Amino acid sequence: MKKTLIVLIATASILTACGTMQSIIRSTFPYTATLIVPGSAKTNTSLSATSSASSFDQIFTGQGSNTSSIKEVRIASARVEASNPVSQNLGAFKSIRLYISRGDGSSEVMVAQRSDISSTVGNSLVLDIDNSRFLDDYIKGSTVRVRMEYDLRSSLNSDVSVKASLGLSTAPDTTK
Repeated sequence: MKKTLIVLIATASILTACGTMQSIIRSTFPYTATLIVPGSAKTNTSLSATSSASSFDQIFTGQGSNTSSIKEVRIASARVEASNPVSQNLGAFKSIRLYISRGDGSSEVMVAQRSDISSTVGNSLVLDIDNSRFLDDYIKGSTVRVRMEYDLRSSLNSDVSVKASLGLSTAPDTTK
């Protein structure tokens, strides 16, 4: 009876650990970038700002050793919010498009956009994502860059810092 109980507990622990690990690997992890929009930016003109992105989850940034353990990386969510000044209304923007690229700037891909921004949206905005492609090659690199292409509806009084947050989801690569 004791041996059966020990085997049952060990089996349950292994199954729980595997399920937890797969859940962690499959979960969404964030990449963030702070982009600066100059106060001198012109209205009704397509402009852009670029910054390196960082992730709290170092396993997936390319600097860790487990990047070969993931696959099927896709965009799951995208959000921008004014970070300085925090009271900045993002309604000053007519449209926003977010792109990611490798650190060297090559092979850029659009991951999110919004072209119908309300003039009264506030300081935070959820973007429409394009999750039709895998982003494995971008995320597994050593550096990820985010570029925000934007059109201003109205001029800005000062430089505005915009924090872009990209949620990425993965699946475990069980072939390795």
